[in-house]
Amino acid sequence: MSLASDHAVETPTGASVESSEIAGRSLTQIAWGRLRRDKVAMTSMIVVIFVLTVAAAAPLICKLIGVDPYSFHNDVKEHIISDLGGLPLGKWGGISRAHPLGVEPGTGRDILARLLYGARISLLIALSSTVVTMVLGVTVGIIAGYSKGWLDTALGRLMDLILAFPLLLILLAMSPVLTQRLQDTFHMGNNTSRVVYIILVLSLFGWPYLARIIRGQVLSLREREFVESAVAMGAGTPRILFKEILPNLWAPILVYTSIVIPTYIAAEATLSYLGVGLLPPTPSWGAMLADSVSFFVPLPTYLFIPGTVLFVVVLSFNLLGDAIRDALDPRAGRA
Repeated sequence: MSLASDHAVETPTGASVESSEIAGRSLTQIAWGRLRRDKVAMTSMIVVIFVLTVAAAAPLICKLIGVDPYSFHNDVKEHIISDLGGLPLGKWGGISRAHPLGVEPGTGRDILARLLYGARISLLIALSSTVVTMVLGVTVGIIAGYSKGWLDTALGRLMDLILAFPLLLILLAMSPVLTQRLQDTFHMGNNTSRVVYIILVLSLFGWPYLARIIRGQVLSLREREFVESAVAMGAGTPRILFKEILPNLWAPILVYTSIVIPTYIAAEATLSYLGVGLLPPTPSWGAMLADSVSFFVPLPTYLFIPGTVLFVVVLSFNLLGDAIRDALDPRAGRA
């Protein structure tokens, strides 16, 4: 009896019916099915998509609401800032219809607008750093795993050397020198050079972690039959690396990407908090947290709002990364 979809099968009564095609599911379909049944994963995905959307549409949203992240409202006649200590009027930090999340002490700048524009900066740095990290880590990891002898040893020692450096200390110590060099060499502005500097340092010191993972996977893949067949057919090394081996590495690459993005978001906020991030008045989540510490007792909402947003975004990315890792695990017991 044939199982082909276009083959007719006779029933005991002599009738003829079309047999249905039995099709297997790909790894992508299996992983997506697992994610769809995971309520935590789907909730995290919705939050991530929402954050990306509002960050991309920040100028439009602020225009519709009628706020912007740079305008000062520190005139007491505007009934926003008091003349005693510069604190926002009201219990909840100046929250009103005009300012849905309140205003900053002293300046009266709208917190919602600064959160939206700060999200653009954080996501720009995190996503750009992730792309550079992926390119460097995957390329070096594939080359190191497939090659043998001195090249593998040299790349391994290079990874060990980079991982030995204290990243945070380097970021703090080299920031003035390297940002000034970027400004002089490429004629960048102050904030542009700082963004480029953070992206370069995060990615240049972050790729060895991915490279080690990829190298371990390639060490196994290079002994597989399809690689040996490609070698026997005379395929060149670039084709074997990027046409035969690379397509089999997308699962660990995807998992690592989903995990490293929240790490870089938190790193950017930390650097802004420590004063290495963007210069005022450009908004940043870390800078908002740093400014809010001084007003925690009289105005806790100023610390609570950006802190909660940062916590939810990083947590959502982490939970989504864990769910993707579980969904792509072939040893998982779920169908």
